[in-house]
Amino acid sequence: METIEIDCGTCIARPKACSDCVISVLMGVPEDRHDRVELATEEQEALAVLADQGLVPPLRLVRPVPPEEPESLPVRFAGNL
Repeated sequence: METIEIDCGTCIARPKACSDCVISVLMGVPEDRHDRVELATEEQEALAVLADQGLVPPLRLVRPVPPEEPESLPVRFAGNL
């Protein structure tokens, strides 16, 4: 695992999942939509163990999926082929 950057401002589960997210439990609900938190591998592993034991909620971060590039979309032709 690598360091993970958690940007609450880009989380598409916000604000519904904030009350049940480990970041809100540990740091409070972020007021600024661009608050960022970095978690090292060891921190991620420790939080996963705590979440697995039901001591804290899991990370609820859901990152948006970037739209496909127009070049990668299939081409459709109008009319009879």
